[in-house]
Amino acid sequence: MANDGKDNLSHGLPWLGTVGSQIVRAEDRAAVYLRGVNRSGLEYASASASSDAAGFLEAAGITETQIQEIVSGWGARILRLPFNQDWALHGRGAASAEAYLSSLDQVIEWAAAAGAYTLLDLQWLDADHFHGHLPGGDPNFVAPLPNRASVDLWAMLARRYRDEPAVLFDLFNEPHSRLSDDEHPLCLIGKDGRFVDSDSYEVTPAEWLPWARKLVDVIRAEHTQSVIWVGGVDWAFDLREIEVDAPNIVYSTHVYPNRLRLTWTSRFGHVGENRPLFIGEFGGGDEHFEWGAWLLQYIEERACGWTAWSWSDYPRLVKDAQAGDHSPTQFGGLVRGALRPEGQGQAFLKRRGGIFGQFS
Repeated sequence: MANDGKDNLSHGLPWLGTVGSQIVRAEDRAAVYLRGVNRSGLEYASASASSDAAGFLEAAGITETQIQEIVSGWGARILRLPFNQDWALHGRGAASAEAYLSSLDQVIEWAAAAGAYTLLDLQWLDADHFHGHLPGGDPNFVAPLPNRASVDLWAMLARRYRDEPAVLFDLFNEPHSRLSDDEHPLCLIGKDGRFVDSDSYEVTPAEWLPWARKLVDVIRAEHTQSVIWVGGVDWAFDLREIEVDAPNIVYSTHVYPNRLRLTWTSRFGHVGENRPLFIGEFGGGDEHFEWGAWLLQYIEERACGWTAWSWSDYPRLVKDAQAGDHSPTQFGGLVRGALRPEGQGQAFLKRRGGIFGQFS
C-alpha cells in the first residue's frame, strides 16, 4: 500500500503536538496518553519468496489480526515500529525500497484503523554490518550514531508521511559509545556542519546533539507538523543535557533491569517536569516482574507515555507471536494490565503479586 499523499492511512486520528510536559491533540490541546508496545521484526526480517510488501510482513510474522490484538485486545494506543534504514532507501534483494515502505504503510494503516498511532523507529542502519559484540557474544546491529544516509532517509519519510497524523518519528534508536571491537568509525557532524569520520569511541551529548538537531531540521523542512522523539545517550538511557530547541519534541529513554532505580530520576525522571518524557523501551523476563511494577508505578506518577519491549523479540511480552500465540508472559501480563482502562491495570497488578499495594 503506497501512500499517495492523501490521508489514507490515518483513519481520522487527530494531529498531535506538545505543550509543556504533555503530548496533546493539536486541535484542542487535550492531553493524550500514548502507551503501547514495540512490534520489532521489520528491522531484520528479509522478504522471502515475495518481492512486495507482503513478503516483508510475512517474514516478520506481522498480520492484521496481530495488530488488532495489540490495539483492541491489549489496549495499546501507540505501536513503536523498528525499521531498517538501508531497506527503506534501497530495498532488499528482489524487493524494492517501495515494497519495504509499503510494508510500513500497511502496519500504520492497520494500527490506525484500530485507533493507534505508529512511532517509526530507526533501529538498524543496515543488516549487513554489525557494530561489535554484546557482552553475551551476540553481534550488535545497533549503530552508535546515524550516518550520512540518515539525512536522506528522514527527508524521504517526512515527505511520505507529511499528511498522515498517525505517523510519529523516533530519530535514532540508541545512541551509545562504540563497543571495544566495533571496527566502524563514528560519523560526526563538525562545527561547520560537515560530516567527519572519527576513530573516537565516546558518544556523549556533544556528539549526539548535532545529529539530533540536524535530523529534526531535515524532517521539519518537509513536514512542519511532525512530532519527533529524541533519545538519550548511553543506549538512550541518559537524557541529561539532551535538549533540542524546537517545538513538538518528545524525549525518550530506554530502561532495562540493569539500570538501578536510584539513577532513574537523575538520568531521565527530571525531564517530565517541563518537557514530554516517553519510555521508548522497557522489558524483562518473569524474574523481573517486581522491577517492572516499580518502573510502571514510577512512570505512571509522571503521567508519561511508554512502549514496552517487545511483542516478538526477547524479552517477549507474548509466548510466541510468530506462531500466533498471543497469551502473555508473566511480564507481558504486567504490561497488558497497565494498558487496560483506568483502574483495571492496577487491580490486575495487585492480584499478580501485591506490588502496587506498596504504593497505595
